[in-house]
Amino acid sequence: MQQIGLYEQLITQLVERNLDRTRFYVGERELSSNEASVWLSRFLSKIMEFAIAAVPTGDDQLKLQIELANQMLMWLKDKIQDDGFIEENLLSSRGKILTALYTLDNPIAADLKKYVEDIFPLTGLTESELFCGSNAGLSLESELKREILSADKIYWLVSFIKWTGIRVFRNELESFARSGRELKIITTSYMGATDAKAVEYLASLPNTEVKLSYNTERERLHAKSYLFLRHTGFHTGYIGSSNLSHSALTNGLEWNLKITSQEIPHIIDKSLNTFETYWQSSEFELFDGQVESREKLKLALKTARGSVSEVHQHYFDLKPFPHQLEILEQLSIERQIHNRFRNLVVAATGTGKTLISAFDFARFIKEKPDAKFLFIAHKEEILFQARQAYRGVLKLAQFGELWVGGHRPEHHHQLFVSIQTLNNQLATMKLSADFYDYLVIDEVHHIAANSYRAVLDYFQPKILLGLTATPERHDGANILEDFCGVIAAEMRLPEAINRRHL
Repeated sequence: MQQIGLYEQLITQLVERNLDRTRFYVGERELSSNEASVWLSRFLSKIMEFAIAAVPTGDDQLKLQIELANQMLMWLKDKIQDDGFIEENLLSSRGKILTALYTLDNPIAADLKKYVEDIFPLTGLTESELFCGSNAGLSLESELKREILSADKIYWLVSFIKWTGIRVFRNELESFARSGRELKIITTSYMGATDAKAVEYLASLPNTEVKLSYNTERERLHAKSYLFLRHTGFHTGYIGSSNLSHSALTNGLEWNLKITSQEIPHIIDKSLNTFETYWQSSEFELFDGQVESREKLKLALKTARGSVSEVHQHYFDLKPFPHQLEILEQLSIERQIHNRFRNLVVAATGTGKTLISAFDFARFIKEKPDAKFLFIAHKEEILFQARQAYRGVLKLAQFGELWVGGHRPEHHHQLFVSIQTLNNQLATMKLSADFYDYLVIDEVHHIAANSYRAVLDYFQPKILLGLTATPERHDGANILEDFCGVIAAEMRLPEAINRRHL
């Protein structure tokens, strides 16, 4: 052991004798009893493989190898207090591998031997394999077909689903679903890549459920995972780059790693647990195939592709994510319990601050339908996006007017205005101080600047809501003075990342 670098292996007596601690820094740590079984069994498996392979070749080599394995098991019997376990694992001297077990009373097929040959994955159920488009005589497409037919449950997680991809497995999926076995699929409408026809087809299959994320603003689900569960415990999974499209499953330059519960059970377990977490998340909605679900999906796909008119782009309900609901609840507490109506929300970029303010205003306008509204920002694109968000939440295609650049409002009742424009026109607007019931300031950490002071000093709304990701200013100014001295609700970047919102 003279190669300089990183290691992670058990220190044998030979290695210990050859470690020159006078010349080298030797990084090492103690092996804990909790991890000893994993490390020692992994170490011994290589020794056992070497020992069994060392049995001399000959006509009786297999017999001698099995005898050696059984002798080691019997030696272990004397060392542990579980005779039954050892006896249950003594090998048959005939050296055969069990590949299937099906009842003869009510057989699943007329020719069980051929049936097993047709559905048994060519790469087996116990070893990993990498599919990278160059596996000689073996394709991801053909192997997944066998996995489908031999599984008892199927869980798929993909960014998008194309009809061309479904057609690859159509016969196998229909056979699987008709047999009463369970199929669950999670996907998204991101970028409009999913085909509505594919989702509708899958949802129409018996014993099949499909859930979607309708998040069209950013891609939160990029994983591609195909999990196949079996009552026998021989689970398999494929994790890699292939979405459910024809090219990705056939001739695309895609990499997909097959994993097995017999070889790396902790990875299979983590994959299953993560899938279940997503499945239970409110971010993924059940597609039930009814008219409302179909319309919602088609509109989401059109919106993501940028091919829907502004007037009709808000057909379906927008609902806040769980973390947004928490912030909305905090705002209610601030107002109803603490009687504070100047509220500061601190939330990391990407967590949906603007949508939070829209959901909050939607609650306010229910109590006061004629509420006057003002949204202030410093960039035109922010104002345009904010107006789109409010129209979506309120389901009012004509809500709000822009007052920035070349845009001029007809009235001031619902206004999305730049701070520069508002400052220039404030004196001529001739509005009372309490004209606006609800006022939002985006990027509110700028309010310490002179450009914002005139506006804040003039208007006295029923609710003032400030939005920012970074309330701390480099010049040391304290923006909390304008918000009752407290942050009403907060989700900083580390928390947003830990909770998988970014």
